[in-house]
Amino acid sequence: MVSTPLSPVAKVSKVENLKERSHRLREPVATEIQQDTTHFSEDGIQILKYHGSYQQDNRDHRIKGQEKDYQFMLRTRNPGGFIPAQLYLTLDRLSEEYGNQTLRVTTRQGFQIHGILKKNLKTTIAAIVRNMGSTLGACGDVSRNVMAPPALYKNRPEYVYAREYADRVADLLTPQTGAYYEIWLDGEKAITAEPNPEMTAALRRNGNGTLIKDSEEPIYGDHYMPRKFKCAVTVPGDNSVDLFSQDVTLVVMTNGQGDLEGFNVYAGGGLGRTHNKEETFARLADPIGYVDKAEVYDLLKAIVATQRDYGDRANRRHARMKYLLHDWGVDKFRTTVEGYFGKAVEPFKPLPAFRYLDFLGWDEQGDGKLFLGLSVENGRVKDEGAFQLKTALRDIAQKFALPMRLTASQNIVLYDIEPEHKAEIQSILDRCGIQKETAIDPLVRYSMACP
Repeated sequence: MVSTPLSPVAKVSKVENLKERSHRLREPVATEIQQDTTHFSEDGIQILKYHGSYQQDNRDHRIKGQEKDYQFMLRTRNPGGFIPAQLYLTLDRLSEEYGNQTLRVTTRQGFQIHGILKKNLKTTIAAIVRNMGSTLGACGDVSRNVMAPPALYKNRPEYVYAREYADRVADLLTPQTGAYYEIWLDGEKAITAEPNPEMTAALRRNGNGTLIKDSEEPIYGDHYMPRKFKCAVTVPGDNSVDLFSQDVTLVVMTNGQGDLEGFNVYAGGGLGRTHNKEETFARLADPIGYVDKAEVYDLLKAIVATQRDYGDRANRRHARMKYLLHDWGVDKFRTTVEGYFGKAVEPFKPLPAFRYLDFLGWDEQGDGKLFLGLSVENGRVKDEGAFQLKTALRDIAQKFALPMRLTASQNIVLYDIEPEHKAEIQSILDRCGIQKETAIDPLVRYSMACP
């Protein structure tokens, strides 16, 4: 089975034609960011999403008869929810200087800054990239932020593998276009690192048409995916990543000694639906099979290629991979994936029941250090009256330089905490009015809001 470009006579949505004309996500953003205007065109808005930003209108500030009060939301892309202290302090500063003085934790383990003006967009994105962050692919018809459990157990190999492979899957599925660095950093790659040799090899292995030849985007091509594509990596029993709601979830499978052997694979989940449109619906992911660790990237590429080539590009409400599985059935979907993969997918391996975990409170990492899960109501990091969460996190980051992991429940986990620092950190939190997990009303603890 070999992938082919979209037929020029095929009926596709307007967005598909726009993606093709964008010169791999460059235009019209590259031109319009240079213009002295407050907003982007409708075409620019669509391409801007791939760079991690949405154009919005502050209706509270709008004056009757005047132009809309345009502002922008920026979303970070940080696999597994990883935020180093340097990046957190940068986001905190940017939200104060250019945003609405708050940060928002998302349900895909990222941060959002709201209220940025167009004239400050380039400065803000450049600062994020230069401080170990990115917004590339946080939105748009590509693989979104890859999720992993936020628990920082260092003595449980399966959790270590989950975090590691979330990073690798993100590397594999990140758009390869140079547009992002050309537009926001004038062509400079702020952080240069040796490419992962496994990813380099995976991007060269074509399988049975999984890659598009001679393309700047070998996995996606000029049209990218039909719709957003969501991936997660987790461990048996841990549903802190909402594994059944993902397009693809990999479940780490280890042997008795804790060595990684392979992954169980789920596909076809998604919770989104359109009000009063019965043809749209939520769907739980199905078990697809098992794959050896040596072949996980090839199977993942085969799944992506199946959705890329057969997903609905005419009707965006029907474009997620869950509808392809619903329309085809699991058997036909698996057979098509196997055509790209070049072999049969192995049978799914038994798993324990999954349960929700939020990892709030103090816990031991297993390496002598501690981690601390903080409840963040509706994901909003702010200072308001006696509640000073933003100040507390800033003080802790400045004094202890702790990394953090964001969670799918819009909470924050601080980790690598030395035991002798526990009392001082807890004192900062108490002083800033941050409740301990035992004092939080369950209705608040388990509530969420779309960011």
